Amino acid sequence: MHSLEAIDMKGSESVLQSSLPVIDTGERLTTEFELFSEGDELYAAMARSIRGATRRVFLASYILAADEVGNLLLNELMRQSRRGLDVRVHVDALGSSVGLTRRHRRMLRAAGVRLKRFHRWSWRQPMRYNRRDHRKLLVVDGQTAYLGGFNIHREGSQRFYGPTRWRDEHVCFTGALAAEVEFFFDAFWHGHLDWSPPRQTKNDSWITPNTTRHCRIQLRCILENELNQASERIWLVTPYFVPDRGMRRQLVLAARRGVDVRILTTEKTDSAPAQWAARAFYGELIANGVRVFEYVPRLLHAKILLVDNDWGSIGTANFDYRSLFINYEIILISENGALNRQLRSDYLRDLQDANEIVDTDWRRRGLLGYLQDRLGLLLRKWL
Repeated sequence: MHSLEAIDMKGSESVLQSSLPVIDTGERLTTEFELFSEGDELYAAMARSIRGATRRVFLASYILAADEVGNLLLNELMRQSRRGLDVRVHVDALGSSVGLTRRHRRMLRAAGVRLKRFHRWSWRQPMRYNRRDHRKLLVVDGQTAYLGGFNIHREGSQRFYGPTRWRDEHVCFTGALAAEVEFFFDAFWHGHLDWSPPRQTKNDSWITPNTTRHCRIQLRCILENELNQASERIWLVTPYFVPDRGMRRQLVLAARRGVDVRILTTEKTDSAPAQWAARAFYGELIANGVRVFEYVPRLLHAKILLVDNDWGSIGTANFDYRSLFINYEIILISENGALNRQLRSDYLRDLQDANEIVDTDWRRRGLLGYLQDRLGLLLRKWL
């Protein structure tokens, strides 16, 4: 197995000069997964993994806040850096602009943590500010990885945010798949933003970014293909449901051919315009047999897609323009039976706390609702 230790970790040498570990046992490999739907449990597990690291810790997060939750992990990262480990933190300059102040950044760097902020504002390149690093991942020693929808902030914690904490989902896994995540992180760190390896392991699961050098809209192409081939179910969870016309068409066509198509989004939101845009599509979808639900108790922030019995995805990408065309995302795609059964179980549990949108009620939403729909549609590609 080729190790990242062969790369000049402190220099600028690219990960592309090394290769991913190749495992060929002649039979399909099965990865073991652990799902987290409670932030307190996830953050504690991440802290334990960081504490047990022996060589390196790589963390990427769209939002990294130095609050009660963030400080738990930041203290562990600084402690490991002082011990001589290679500790890197890659945050989005916009997403973490408020929660990770200059003082906190100085503290991290003083402890030896290597910190980068993605796409800081530049008057010379103002348009790049629209393209954000939306990934959320942690990989330790190339052996244990976490990825999913949870940001690192108090909104994910029942202990610190209370019963209205965000409803989210993260997954943890080990082995060759975790090593692959480490290579993704390192490539992005060195500026290879569209790097993606060929699938080299006979695995039941794999990692994919939303964009590669070979396909600018790779994730969209993958999802469109899966929706087109679905024969039994399409169950989607997304907080921001703003699909383009082609993706809406695939959902409608699937429902027309008898597939159980369900969209689970959120009633409570942190982006009213995104919700207006989502609701503008409800009428068309419901009229064609797609069932639409809004989760009521809390802000639903998970990003999951389940197709039939043997295909599922979980990661950082929403079902919207920004994730499919603009931002940088990372997604786990899996044909692992145990993982997909657990994701289906979680989906059905959340449906019990959701209201189904009924066509007759939707048509009576009034003039204000109609005007919000129109405004959301105008803004949909920028939300």
